[in-house]
Amino acid sequence: MRKLADSFKYARDGIKKAFVDERNFRIHCVAAVLVVILGIILGLSLVEFAVIIFVTGFVLAAELINTAIENTVNMITREYSEEAKLIKDISAGFVLIAAVTAAFVGVFIFVGSFFRLIGE
Repeated sequence: MRKLADSFKYARDGIKKAFVDERNFRIHCVAAVLVVILGIILGLSLVEFAVIIFVTGFVLAAELINTAIENTVNMITREYSEEAKLIKDISAGFVLIAAVTAAFVGVFIFVGSFFRLIGE
């Protein structure tokens, strides 16, 4: 019987593998760190930080799901097929929508925080 700790280890291993192998995941991770640093500098409220953390986590999760889908498709077939391409394109579209949404949320929060900071 697997232990709960094993589940966390497997998840950590998957995240680590994605970080090492997937350029876009690394880019999103760097962006997440920069967003947190900017949030600290601008003094985001707890609610603003919670929203930023939520949308950032959603983008990272979307990237992991995209990676899992792409790897699954590659495992099923190495040959080019329109169906495999469509699956990968839709999966990539999911990440794009998540990232664009997070960017809009970030702009709304950070612009408001910036103006509050300079208005003090």
